[in-house]
Amino acid sequence: MSKTVEMQIEKSSGLIQGLRKHLSQGGKGVSIQELDAMERALNELAAASEECDRLRAELAPKVKHMNDLLVGVKDAYAGHKLIIKNNYPQESWLAYGLPDKR
Repeated sequence: MSKTVEMQIEKSSGLIQGLRKHLSQGGKGVSIQELDAMERALNELAAASEECDRLRAELAPKVKHMNDLLVGVKDAYAGHKLIIKNNYPQESWLAYGLPDKR
């Protein structure tokens, strides 16, 4: 859970508890239904945050794998590009898919 979400849940929970304790004393402008709705939203936020954390944990190794593949493809491209540039005249580079010039 991110620190921002964690702090907001903590602050909101404290507010809800405080309002519930003093609601019997005639809490002005606040109803039990509103507090219940806020508490449900807070629970949904916590669940959504946990799901995001789980998805991040699943995604991180996949992103690393993709980045490793990208490095390999870039290295292979650079190596083959050098072969073309060192062994063929510049006029024929385009035929090999190399539009760049020296």
